[in-house]
Amino acid sequence: AHSCEEIAVTHPIPFTGSPLNRRSIERRDANWVQAQLEHPDSRFLPLWRLQLLVKNGEDRTPGWARRELLAEVQPASAPVFLGTADEIPHFAVDISGLSDPLETLELAGVASFEDLRGVGAALSPEDASICAQARSLVDWHDRNSYCSGCGEPTRAAQGGTLRYCGGCDREHFPRTDPVAIAVVVSGDDCLLGRSSGWPGNMYSALAGFVEPGESLEEAARREIFEEASIRVGRVRYLESQPWPFPSSLMLGCIAEAETREIRIDPEELADARWFGRTTLRAALGGETSELTVPPPVAIAHRLIRAWVDEG
Repeated sequence: AHSCEEIAVTHPIPFTGSPLNRRSIERRDANWVQAQLEHPDSRFLPLWRLQLLVKNGEDRTPGWARRELLAEVQPASAPVFLGTADEIPHFAVDISGLSDPLETLELAGVASFEDLRGVGAALSPEDASICAQARSLVDWHDRNSYCSGCGEPTRAAQGGTLRYCGGCDREHFPRTDPVAIAVVVSGDDCLLGRSSGWPGNMYSALAGFVEPGESLEEAARREIFEEASIRVGRVRYLESQPWPFPSSLMLGCIAEAETREIRIDPEELADARWFGRTTLRAALGGETSELTVPPPVAIAHRLIRAWVDEG
């Protein structure tokens, strides 16, 4: 058996491990960012309505384009600087204004625009991390074209890592929402919940946004009690995962139950049940139709596996 902490350290979590250097200091200089845009080897990852361009074939990789792409399309906003690898600048570019991007770019049959939820597991961990960063930033820019303080239009600055309002001098930074997500354990049983509309017999860890004035542990206890009426004592933090749908930070925990009687909030859950380690181990291996757990790309899968293997 391994401890949860060992599992978290030895197995990198999906959507992390980007090889890009975000160049946080250099990107403050507008001239430096412009030089990166004009770099002869700069690379651009097109996104169309938040779907990413991915090459077809057995090995799925992002469809990086040369800077000539910018002359062929009308980006919805300025390219977003993602970072450099081997001194080569990488950007994300929103081409959602095109009605048929594959035809415009003459890529039909060569590549396709795909949702990161579906294609993420087929990408290398490094590529999936870059795509997660690109998706979150492009979505944030689309939602924040106007200042929340004065209502004036904002413009991208520092390579697209913030937006600036000339009307009131406010700087707006990309938002990341913390989410407490926990498997609740009692002896050799684990509590999982199910939302309406989920496929098959899928059950997952309980989760909810951390509210203002709450610690991670307090948020986990509150959410678990609100959703299933289970009181929780000790909460052990395990690991976190960026979740780019649109931009959350999942804070994974193991929560120890002090009660066992389940009473669900029907607005939050369709069902919640205690499952034994044997059943969960079979579900993780795809060996039972009784229960389906989230795929390995999700932190919930890792939390369940960490607890099962710890035993």
